[in-house]
Amino acid sequence: MTSLMKFLHIAAAIVWLGGISFMLFALRPAAAAQLAPPQRLPLIAAVLGSFFSLVWLSIGLLLVTGLAMLLAVGMKAAPLGWHAMLGIGLLMFALFGHLYFGPFRRLKLAVAASDWPEGGRRVGQIATLAMVNLGLGALAIAAVIFMI
Repeated sequence: MTSLMKFLHIAAAIVWLGGISFMLFALRPAAAAQLAPPQRLPLIAAVLGSFFSLVWLSIGLLLVTGLAMLLAVGMKAAPLGWHAMLGIGLLMFALFGHLYFGPFRRLKLAVAASDWPEGGRRVGQIATLAMVNLGLGALAIAAVIFMI
């Protein structure tokens, strides 16, 4: 059971962090170079909507599997890196919730109203928050690998 929990935990993290990397370093720059705002912003909003459904699933898996593994060894016996990962993960979940219910919701409203300057601002906010979460994800991984 432990191997399955580890596999699901790592797979969920890969989906989330890999998707952030794709959005920041592949989709957004290519869309900005190729498409005008009336085409770019609806595309980004649609792609993010699909991706964010996967992020919600990933968050659920990360919570369930992480807590299962942590509780299986006991909070006191768990390595310090596991506690750091839990704290960082909770911060990441909260940051994503803010991103989803704040800037992403407003991006969808801007796209629906064809308000391209507002939509562009919201995509910028989403990218900034996503970059922070990507850094936090890397920090969480480092905590588990390097902390005893």
